Amino acid sequence: MKRTALPPILAAKHYGEASTFTPQNLLREARRQKGIAEADVPSVCVLDPDGDLVRRLKSNGRARLDQSWSCYHTQLYRLSQNDLELGFVGCAVGASFAVLVAEELFASGCDLLISMTSAGQLVELRPPPYFVLIERALRDEGTSYHYLPPAEYSAANAQLLAATADTLLARNLAVERGAVWTTDAPFRETRTAIAAMKAKGLLAVEMEAAALYAFAEARGKPVLCFAHVTNQMATIAGDFEKGEADGTVDAFAIIDAAARAWPGNH
Repeated sequence: MKRTALPPILAAKHYGEASTFTPQNLLREARRQKGIAEADVPSVCVLDPDGDLVRRLKSNGRARLDQSWSCYHTQLYRLSQNDLELGFVGCAVGASFAVLVAEELFASGCDLLISMTSAGQLVELRPPPYFVLIERALRDEGTSYHYLPPAEYSAANAQLLAATADTLLARNLAVERGAVWTTDAPFRETRTAIAAMKAKGLLAVEMEAAALYAFAEARGKPVLCFAHVTNQMATIAGDFEKGEADGTVDAFAIIDAAARAWPGNH
């Protein structure tokens, strides 16, 4: 078998070249097929990979389904609280799915995207659950390599990160800060791999942040990722306890703080 110089994931990417397939054109055709008028999403949107936030909003009737959201794969719910409107998309799990939805949201009027994903504990800061504001993410997934040249990490925007950290502190919201491991294969988290990631000082393992931060840098879009550390990879009995109302009470407070800390919201 002939060996290539680079694996396909790294070859022929041409990072400065525009994509032929665009989210704008995809959404245009979805609106045509569904008979939906073009409309903007809220300026601040939230990715909820586990779906806990969306399920909570649906159960208490606080959010309404956005019938104008023309994504083929997801639904969007709008929540209005005080002077802030948020859009929530649930169950977009994994790097490629998260970035697909991110592309569509920013093409539809989103100005800030927040991701709140569950994560497995690596460094044992304290017993789960708790939250981590992700500063950078190890790129052990595939999607980021279509947006940025190879590198070990992708990182959050420094200005956005600093503003968010200050607001969380001012509100007495206990959120850790640090780096995480983004993987495409959660059921290949071997003992040796976990040890290697702990040795790097990575706080948690999740499935979206590295790709979302690479997308954000490549496209010049504000994206902020949080990890809700809820488990120890089911290595103990009684794992995956998320906190009050599946952790949504604390998650909503953190999202509100991050949305209001964003410099574009002032």
